[in-house]
Amino acid sequence: MELKELEYLITIAEERSISKAAEKLFMAQSSLSQSLQNMEAELGGKLFIRTSTGVRPTQAGIVMLERARKMLVDYRQVRDIIQDMEDLKAGQVEFGISTFRGSYLLPMVLRDFKRRYPQIRVEITEANSMALEQLLIDGRLDLGLVALPLTKLKSDVRFLMQDEIYICAAEGHPVMECARETERDGKKCLYVELEDTMGFEYILSDYDTILGSIARREFARRSLIPRVCNDNLTAPFAAAMAMAGLGLAFTYASCREPLKNIRYLSIGRKGVFLDLALAHPPGRYRSKAALALERQLVRGLGQT
Repeated sequence: MELKELEYLITIAEERSISKAAEKLFMAQSSLSQSLQNMEAELGGKLFIRTSTGVRPTQAGIVMLERARKMLVDYRQVRDIIQDMEDLKAGQVEFGISTFRGSYLLPMVLRDFKRRYPQIRVEITEANSMALEQLLIDGRLDLGLVALPLTKLKSDVRFLMQDEIYICAAEGHPVMECARETERDGKKCLYVELEDTMGFEYILSDYDTILGSIARREFARRSLIPRVCNDNLTAPFAAAMAMAGLGLAFTYASCREPLKNIRYLSIGRKGVFLDLALAHPPGRYRSKAALALERQLVRGLGQT
C-alpha cells in the first residue's frame, strides 16, 4: 500500500462520499473506486459501506483510518528531519489559513518567501479557524494562521496581529446617515453603533465561522435582534452582497477591497477586534522550513 492510498482513505472518510473525494483529489470516480477495492482486497475486509447519505467507515475502516493518520504524521516528521539536513535547500510546509483572509494576506508573503527559499514548497489548506485547530492537533498541518481565543489548542501559539471587524455597506446605503467620525491612533475613521443599524437588513456568515459567531455575539451583548435576509453565506459572498447594496455584512480590515463604492464602518467608537496567531501542532517536531515560513509571516504581517 502506498502513501497516496492512505490519503485516499482519509479523504473518502472526510467527504463521506467517493464522488466528492474523487473531485477533491482530482481523480476520476471510477479510479478512486477501483483503488478502494484494491485496498480492501489487499487488507481482506470492507473499509466503507454505502448508506443513503454517502459512505461511512466500517469497524475495520475505523481501525485502518486511525493507523493511516498516524502513519502519515510519522512519515511527514521523518521527511522533515531528513530535509532539514539540507539546511533549507529543500523542504515542504503544510500551511493552513482561512480562504477569505488568505486571499488578501498571503500572496505577497508567499512571493517573498519563494524568493528567499525557492526550493521550499508551501502546500496550503483552506479552512475556518475551528477546522484548522483540529488539523493542527491531528498533525496534518505544520503551521496555521488561526483566530484567538482557541478552543482546543493550549500551547505552541504565537500572537501575530490584530484584525478589526468592520460593517461593510454600499456607498449609497442609508446606514451612512448614522455614521460618525472619530480619531484612533492619529487617524480619522467612521463608526456606527449597532443599535442605529437595526432598521436595516443584515447578511451574515454561518454560525460555525469566526466572523458569523462574533457578529452574533456583538448583537447578543447589546440585546439586539437584527433583521437577517441570509444567515449562512461565506464571508466573501456576504461582503459581495453588501457591496451590491443588498444589505449590511461583516468583514475584516485585512480583507477590505479598495473600491470607491464600498464603505467600511467600525463597530462602535472603540471598534471590535480579533487577535490572530500562528499555531504549530502541539508536541511535534518543527521543521526548519516551517520556522522559516513563520519568520516570513511575522516579518510581513506581524507585530513582534
